[in-house]
Parts: sequence; structure tokens; C-alpha cells
Amino acid sequence: MEHPSDIACFIETQQHILNTLSRRPGNDQPISPTPPALQKANKSLLSTLPEQGHGVEKTTSHILDDLAPALNRQALSPRYLGFVTGGITPAARVAESVVSLYDQNVCVHLPDSSIATTVEDRALALLLELLDFSPRHWQGRTFTTGATASNIVGLACGREYVVNKAIRSRGRQPGSHWPGTVGELGLLAACQAAGITNIQILTTLPHSSLKKASSIVGLGRDCFQRVSKSEDDIEFDLDLLEHHLKRPQTASIIVISCAEVNTGEFATHGLDDVSALRSLCDQYGAWLHVDAAFGLFARVLESSEEFNFVRRGAEGLELADSIAGDAHKLLNVPYDCGFFFSRHADLAQQVFQNPNAAYLQSGDSDPNQIQSPLNIGLENSRRFRALPVYGTLVSYGRLGYRSMLQRQIRFARLVAQHLFEHPDFDLLPQDLDDKATIAKRTYIIVLFRAREDALNSTLVGLLNSTSQLYVSGTTWQGRPACRIAVANWQVHPERDLAMIQATFVQALETWDRMRSEP
Repeated sequence: MEHPSDIACFIETQQHILNTLSRRPGNDQPISPTPPALQKANKSLLSTLPEQGHGVEKTTSHILDDLAPALNRQALSPRYLGFVTGGITPAARVAESVVSLYDQNVCVHLPDSSIATTVEDRALALLLELLDFSPRHWQGRTFTTGATASNIVGLACGREYVVNKAIRSRGRQPGSHWPGTVGELGLLAACQAAGITNIQILTTLPHSSLKKASSIVGLGRDCFQRVSKSEDDIEFDLDLLEHHLKRPQTASIIVISCAEVNTGEFATHGLDDVSALRSLCDQYGAWLHVDAAFGLFARVLESSEEFNFVRRGAEGLELADSIAGDAHKLLNVPYDCGFFFSRHADLAQQVFQNPNAAYLQSGDSDPNQIQSPLNIGLENSRRFRALPVYGTLVSYGRLGYRSMLQRQIRFARLVAQHLFEHPDFDLLPQDLDDKATIAKRTYIIVLFRAREDALNSTLVGLLNSTSQLYVSGTTWQGRPACRIAVANWQVHPERDLAMIQATFVQALETWDRMRSEP
């Protein structure tokens, strides 16, 4: 048992948490740490390992007094608008405290030992229901560290599928003497057996994590072929797509970008678009993967004039083979939490199975039981990240999350309209050229730049230096731009728009002073 002084340190930490939550940042509370707080924290960090530890009391004081003030408030404030970063709902925060207390390693399904894997499977099923999918049709499902890891899993399964399918098309079937799968043979030997010299990923505007994933699974960052209607267009050119699918000795994975990272716009617009992609995949033996870090949550919206355009961007995705997404964005659970769904449960086992490890077996060969997570995903050691997901879904339900997303979209649209009317800024992309289009197409991302080129190089810094909000910089069509991403559960459209307007006034006043200085 912990020493009484250790328990006192834990109580002190919990009191710090309660005090912090009770004074969540309002307009007078900074989002970012102050320069003095950062300087103090950096100076306080130990440069070498102490021979004799400092003890829990001194360490607690060091963490709470020196380091905590140097952390930003990304999870605590709706004014943190960078990197599509969600917060933590109260229910998820309660569950997270239980996760740390019991510290389950959710790797092997041992239902007589712990309910953890059962909770994980139930949480995934509830998440599928929230997103308007049938859990029965998506038996391949697991939690990951985030959408990047989920994309790795998706591309690995896609690689397994397209190569194995090509092997079978040559009349070679797995048997007792020849396994005939990428997972057993390795990529090079399997491609040789399949008569494949190239595996390509066909997509429109891919997120950088997809290229990272393609490198990790052995396809390479250069395997991407853009099949969009124009250079900056996210929609598919089906004729160009089919042209690439016809390439000889080439296997293909098609990736749908469900909400592009800079604009929040969608690659498909309804069931017909996805059906066309599904038909081409079936015809040419390709795998259909969806990169949907935050776009997938558009499926939570109800059918209405206000949200129909956005909702259609996520319709039809039930026809995909696999989907990657983030829970630590719009679901508002703690980092790190992503999810992966697949309609081909057996493929994940082919790729990620732990072979010849008797001590990692569940002891039950029933194929209908919950699969041990270590055999269907990247990690053997896994945090109980499912509990906050389960807790928040139980607490708020479908209507709670629908209301949350509606507020986020309405706030983003108010910000976009404000920037559209502002004389100093240009709303991007340029085809958002009237209020009706803005009100129809804007999801949770607002992209813009200053009309004065010199201001663009410092705009993000000026806005963030106010400490009243945090935004992230990017590039669009080769020029600097600024991106606002609305993802926190606490967003209040009218209240937060007033903050945005005041902060832009303050940043522009600072810019005018900077220009007038000699």
C-alpha cells in the first residue's frame, strides 16, 4: 500500500485538477503558457538522473508548480482552435481517472479475468451505432493510438487483400505446404507469387499520415497517384481513376479523404459517388479505404436543409472495406485514441496475429467470441482507452453528440461569414464566394489568409500571442494560410464568435503598431 505521504500527494494532485477545472479559461484566462512559465519550467527540468530520488512529495511539487503552468489548455477551452483538437467531456474525464487507477493491459480476451476487452468491444459497437453503421457488418474493429495508426492498419489490411486476391487469381490457393498470404510469405515473395510489380494508392488530397503509413507498410511514399479532377480538387476523376486501375501487374488501394485537413471538404457527396468507387474496386480487385479522422462524424447529423450537404459527404461509406478515424477529436475523449473498422475481420488476424505464443492465447477457439486485441492491431501492450469512449457515449448518447456537432458547425460558419465580410482577410478556398455557399459547405474547418502578404508571415503568431485563442498555420496553393479547427465540446457559437472578433481586432492593432515602428 502507498505510504500516507504518497496518498497526500495524490490528494494534492486531485485538488489541483479540481481547482483547474473550476477556473476553466474565460476571456481573462490565457490559452497558452506565458514566456516566464515556460522559462521556469525549462530551467527546472533535471539535466541528469539523480543517484537518489527526490521522493514523491518534491516530485509532486515539481510537476504541479514548475511543469503544469507551462502546459497549454487545449483540452480545457473551446478557444483552442488548432490541429483539430478536441477536449475531454466530463464523463470521459471520470472514466480516464479509473483507467489510470486500474491500469489494465487490454491485450488478451480473458473474460473470466477482466471485463476490459468486453467493454472495448461494446464501446466499439456503440461507436458504430453513433456513426450510423451496423456493428454486425463491421466485425473487424479495434481501438488504436489515433488515425495515423488506424491508417497503418487499414493499408496493411488492404495490402494483404489485393496481393492475396492476385495470388488466388493465378490459381494458387493457400494450403498446408504453402501459406499464400503476405502475412506469412512477406511482401516481396507474395508479390512475386501474385505476379505484381507495383502496389499503388489512388486518392485525391491525401493527409500526410497516409504517406507515413504507406512507408511503414512497405508501399513507399511514392506509391500515391493523384486521381482528382484538378490539382487542388478533392473529388475523384473516375475516368482517370479507372485508367490507373487498368495498369498491368499493379494492385490498387483506393483511399477516400473524408474531410480534407485544410478545408474540411469531402471527396464524395453521397451514396452514388461511393457506389461508383465500390463498383470499380470490385471490377479491378482493389481495396477501398476511408481516411476519416474527423469527417466520419458528419454521419451523426440528422437530415436537414442546414446540414444535408455536410452529411452527404459521409454517406455511402458503409460500402468501404475499412475506415480509419480519431476519437480524440470530435468524440472529445483523451489522447491518444483512434479507431479502425473493417468489414473483413479475418484479414486483420492474418496481418497482426501473434504466432506460437501460448501465453498470449485466450484459451477459447470460438470464432464468434471477442478477438484478442493484440491479434487484430499493432500493439501487444494496450491502454484501456475504450473506457472513456464507453463512458462518454453512455453519458451523452446520439442526441448529445448531434447537438455538440451542430454547435461546432454553426460556430465555424459564423467565423467563416465574419472573415468573408472582413476587409483584411480572404476566406479560402476561393469558391466560398457567397453567404449561402458558406452556410451550406462549411464543416468545422475555416481556412483564410490576410490580403496583405506581409501580414501572412506573422498572422498566426499575432493571433496566438493574444493568449485568447490558439490557431494553426498551414499553406494553401503554395502560400501561407491560417486554419481554425472547431472540435471542443464546450463551443458556444455566439459567445465564442465575439471572442474571435475581439481577438482579430487586437491582432490587427498590434500589426499596425509594428508597421509604424521605425
